[in-house]
Amino acid sequence: MAVQKSRKTRSRRDMRRSKIKAKAPAISSDPNTGEDHLRHNISPQGFYRGKQVVSIKEKVTELEEQE
Repeated sequence: MAVQKSRKTRSRRDMRRSKIKAKAPAISSDPNTGEDHLRHNISPQGFYRGKQVVSIKEKVTELEEQE
């Protein structure tokens, strides 16, 4: 079994770990609605690449249902 000759220092350990980090999400804005969304995903209004792919239903409040 392989055994290291000497202990790795804190500096070497931290330099190795500095490359491992979370990336910021790629966010783009929709040209039609101007809303921000993740790349390759539909916007909150249902648009993808400038075309509406999902129709969003409007929320109906309880007062409107009773009338």
